[in-house]
Amino acid sequence: MDIGIPKERRDLDLRVGLGPKSAGALVAAGHKVFVQAGAGAGSGFGDEEYTAVGARIAYSAEEIYKRARMVCKVNTPSLDEIEQLESGQVVCSFAHLAAASPQRFAKLREKKVTAVAYEMLREPSGHLPILRAMSQIAGRLVPQIAAALLQSPPGQGKLLSGIPGIPPAEVCILGAGEVGHNAARALAGLGAHVTVLDMAEHLAEMDRIFDVPGRLRLMYAYPDEIAKAAAFADVFVGAVLLPGERAPHVVTEQMVRSMRPGSAIIDVSIDQGGCVETSRPTTLRDPTFVKHGIVHYCVPNFTALVARTASRALSNVVRPFLLRLAAGPESLVRDAELRPAVPLYEGRVLDPRLGAAHGVQTESLAEGA
Repeated sequence: MDIGIPKERRDLDLRVGLGPKSAGALVAAGHKVFVQAGAGAGSGFGDEEYTAVGARIAYSAEEIYKRARMVCKVNTPSLDEIEQLESGQVVCSFAHLAAASPQRFAKLREKKVTAVAYEMLREPSGHLPILRAMSQIAGRLVPQIAAALLQSPPGQGKLLSGIPGIPPAEVCILGAGEVGHNAARALAGLGAHVTVLDMAEHLAEMDRIFDVPGRLRLMYAYPDEIAKAAAFADVFVGAVLLPGERAPHVVTEQMVRSMRPGSAIIDVSIDQGGCVETSRPTTLRDPTFVKHGIVHYCVPNFTALVARTASRALSNVVRPFLLRLAAGPESLVRDAELRPAVPLYEGRVLDPRLGAAHGVQTESLAEGA
């Protein structure tokens, strides 16, 4: 199969869909890999590293989309990129289609694209390995972002860790998954007071594995408890995940109004629509806005802040899946592990959650495959 790796188009996003070693593994398996010139430069991968493993350099995104049967990206395609797609192409990326605009979703269907959603790829154990890797990075980035948001201006001018005699910041994390655990561990290690909200099973697991005793408070994620946590938080982290679905607004606008002026919200769920009612997507260049006196950080692709780490992690974990996908779109019919990560197959909506989010009818892959 001919496989293309274009440059990412989002402003300041220097990640790349596949590193040289994984590209080389695809070449060694008999596939042709085309890499847009300079696509890996921002992640520390030179064109010569790709050519050394047998990949070929293409000098424009247009050439990539013309040559490739399967396109490997990080971000879901923009409207401009969708226009360049050829009918029937396979696009592998973080898709988050339940939160996609109606216009972009309709264009993908019109182009009869097959979308492979990285955030939905599962191992036999049920784990989501690609999402897990990015969530680990996101969680460990949260303290860096929180510390910057607390600085004045526009924040409270509070030191995350505090000093002797001056208490540390209060950080509340809604969601005890990979993002929540990694954020809590890193924040507590820096000296912040950390509260994690979730339901009983996840809280018990957090209590069992957390290795920074005395700095963690656990609360049930009931609406009244969320409201209480928001009211005392200096930083509130939204890390709610429903794979394949739009994130629910569990933090209401009234809860946001109750927060102290200068407090901050980091809505990590924004790539799935956001779990805070007042959130809206922002960008790496302009990452924050203030509403009701609260600083909101809502960057969907903020793991691009560490482009080299993120690209290396993505490339390593996605390699075995791409080797299976490269057998051809028909592999999606045969492979029971890959099939749930295909919300769109040649423009047809397969995932009932996606169909419900956009009000369209879903089909079974077996019906017309």
